[in-house]
Amino acid sequence: MKFKGLISAIALAAGLASAAHAETSIGVVVKIGGIPWFNAMEDGIERRAEELGVEAEMIGPVSADPALQVQAIEDLIAKGVDVIGVVPNDEAALEPVLKKARDAGIKVISHEGPGLENVDWNFELASAEGFGEAHAQLLSEKIGDEGGKYAVYVGSLTVPLHNAWADAAIAWMQENRPDLEMVGDRYGVAENVDDSRSTALDLIAANPDLKGFLAFGSQGPIGAGRAVEERRKTGEIFVLGPFSPGQGRKMIHNDVLSGGFMWNPAQAGEVFVSLGKMLADGEEITAGTEIPGLGTVEPDVEGHDIITDNLLEINESTVDELADMGL
Repeated sequence: MKFKGLISAIALAAGLASAAHAETSIGVVVKIGGIPWFNAMEDGIERRAEELGVEAEMIGPVSADPALQVQAIEDLIAKGVDVIGVVPNDEAALEPVLKKARDAGIKVISHEGPGLENVDWNFELASAEGFGEAHAQLLSEKIGDEGGKYAVYVGSLTVPLHNAWADAAIAWMQENRPDLEMVGDRYGVAENVDDSRSTALDLIAANPDLKGFLAFGSQGPIGAGRAVEERRKTGEIFVLGPFSPGQGRKMIHNDVLSGGFMWNPAQAGEVFVSLGKMLADGEEITAGTEIPGLGTVEPDVEGHDIITDNLLEINESTVDELADMGL
């Protein structure tokens, strides 16, 4: 009887272990932790995970260092998760470890990583070209007919999507506003408020005809806006870019920030979980597939890209509503 009881206990434990393993596990590695944009994404991840009954966590490194992302992904591989999501700082640095994950049978999803090869899918809530051009056109409208100079920020020179946005914005400016000259090259400071501010202070001092900042990276507009405010250049220098409405609400109302476009990072977090669960369950993503948070998609199968249009404009009329949504 004791022997039978032991067998039953072992069988029960094995069954419980099997059931626990059957729960889909997802780890999402973002560019940096502790900033409002990725806090909102984490909320979306946790909310959708609870709705679907899956295990999901977000890992945010202490700095925007590609090596820290690589280590976080290595840790997730060692844990044996079913799905790894990533918002890359440096695509080239991540390719080997993402290949290692896929070789281990782990599904890989990226967001803001249109050039990554070792992924099952990359999803975007706006096209890179449309996003960059929208910001350039808005800056052009704010500056008006005056000539002058403008500066471009990106999170770093290796962040793929930030640089794609910058490419599109600069190309639009060159074609449509040749009277506006870009100052130097793009500056890789937009993931850090202090770096964005200090760089803006230097650029303002060195360029009396500076008219605007296009800051791609959620901390870039905040830092540049603080510099414009300190130098009493509100209304003379226009600051545009994607940022968290809750963080920039006061600056919008004070005309320190002139607006920008974004998508809902919480929605992106939800998509990581929804798409991850679908892939873990063996669902095929094809034209006409309905993905919660993205809608009915028309994926680029060869390029592994799913691109939708979910742009939100941030301005004085919308910022309070967006901020009250927790963004």
